[in-house]
Amino acid sequence: MKQRQLIFLHIFYWTMFLVGTIIVPYFVYDTQHIEFKFTYLLTSLICFYFNFFIIVPRFFDINKLYKTIVGFSISVTCFVVIRYFTDEVLLPYFGGVSNYPEGTNFGYYFFDNIYNSVTSIFISTVFCLFKIYSSLDAERLRLVEEKKNAELKALKTQINPHFIFNTLNNIYSLVYQKSEKALPAIEELGQLLRYSAKDLEGDFISLDKEIGYIDSLIELEKLRLRNPELILVEKNIEHPYLNISPMLLVPFVENAFKHGDLRGKGFELKVSDRDKVLHFYLLNFKKNKMKDPVSGIGIQNVKKRLEILYPKHDLNIKDSETEFVVDLKIDLRDE
Repeated sequence: MKQRQLIFLHIFYWTMFLVGTIIVPYFVYDTQHIEFKFTYLLTSLICFYFNFFIIVPRFFDINKLYKTIVGFSISVTCFVVIRYFTDEVLLPYFGGVSNYPEGTNFGYYFFDNIYNSVTSIFISTVFCLFKIYSSLDAERLRLVEEKKNAELKALKTQINPHFIFNTLNNIYSLVYQKSEKALPAIEELGQLLRYSAKDLEGDFISLDKEIGYIDSLIELEKLRLRNPELILVEKNIEHPYLNISPMLLVPFVENAFKHGDLRGKGFELKVSDRDKVLHFYLLNFKKNKMKDPVSGIGIQNVKKRLEILYPKHDLNIKDSETEFVVDLKIDLRDE
């Protein structure tokens, strides 16, 4: 968009320059020696883009004023030399006319034309700085976006391997006991691994896949529980194809299994998407022992991702001595 604005500024400037320098003077008050107007236009055009493409990019430095002055002096000198050559060499030779009286020395001509050069060179400098800082701003935004994407990728791939090791041990026990639950458990684990390997590559997945991952996780974790009926899950999904960032809800469930009192009290999970607003509620009772030193890392990652992807989300976490409650609302209508 800024590139288009810059092109428009160039067109607008040269249109005004042409009107003010040639068209209006020719038709209003001066119809003689129009050739000097064209040489002025030609000189301005050459020096404008010489300054725009070469001088400013190489010499302009806000921290080194002397370089800027040198660059400005080069552009002014270029303007005066070119105009002197066209007005005092070419035109007298081919047209028999001169812009200045015969005998005018170059020093006088130089200082007299500094004023004429300033406008084009100043506007050229402004336009070039606009271009440079627009490019820098675009580059800054690109780097910020890349940093955000890299951070999101790193955060969402930090899957807690705790449940995988537990699940493998549980499946090993089921296979050893020749239990009928072994094959369904292997299938559920395969679903989890496929999800981790494939669906995490995208920025968003459908809500039903995220919920499906949670279902598989719960079913696998139930294998090691004596009272799996204490795990209460209530789902009311009306819009399964809404998009959501992958692994956004899973760490809360992993945390419940890792730190919750599942033998005596279990936990309660409710998920709904009424009016395309996801409501995730999880209540688990805590064990009567201290957490391990790395607990909560997954949840901290989720908080960071929510801040980046869903700045208007509503997350309330209650962490008391006996229970841990997560109440999260995300508007998925724009995803």
